[in-house]
Amino acid sequence: MSSSSAILATSPVRAVSAEQQLQREENLAIAAGLKRQDSGLVNELIDRYQHRLMRYLLYLTNDRALAEDLFQEAWMRVLLRGSQYNGKARFDTWLFTIARNLVIDFRRKRKTTSLDEMFEGSGDDDRPMSIELTDGAPTPFEHCLSGEDRMRVSEALHSLDRVHREVITLRFHEEMSLEEIAKVTRTNLSTVKSRLYRGIAALRPVLAKGKIEAMEAA
Repeated sequence: MSSSSAILATSPVRAVSAEQQLQREENLAIAAGLKRQDSGLVNELIDRYQHRLMRYLLYLTNDRALAEDLFQEAWMRVLLRGSQYNGKARFDTWLFTIARNLVIDFRRKRKTTSLDEMFEGSGDDDRPMSIELTDGAPTPFEHCLSGEDRMRVSEALHSLDRVHREVITLRFHEEMSLEEIAKVTRTNLSTVKSRLYRGIAALRPVLAKGKIEAMEAA
């Protein structure tokens, strides 16, 4: 192998391409399994994504009992409507979209016309609250924070409007790309960027300058 070939074989571009190919293959394998209504696959997906899904629902609803009900309903839809997943997007993007739609459906039944309306309200449901997550393991973002910082960030995050809290949760806790967040939230990319910018600006007094800059560069 020539030196130039060796460089190409180990280049970041080649590595990213291989990673993307593995992700596409995994997406298609999950799609095929869901079309077969493979209950074993669904159990594996629950084990893999249950903590992330519950955390997301808790951040959206601020209601543990409701989040648990919607959590169960989300997995029922995965099992019964799995044929709708075509593997073109990551499974977690599709799963979080299902969860968000369930929250919207629930709120519509309570005379709330949209999730944004729910997010921008100022009633008792918007007060900050302490949420106990089902998985105590820190997210990748939380690994770079001390225990005290995590508590301060958590308190600040729950004080945000829900619309900004959701985008920050998807970006930094779930490590979704801006494009994936746009798909989940059914908004355009510029709206996602605006919400993320405003959310980070609200958190800025809480975090040290260096950590904020690390978030913005992520």
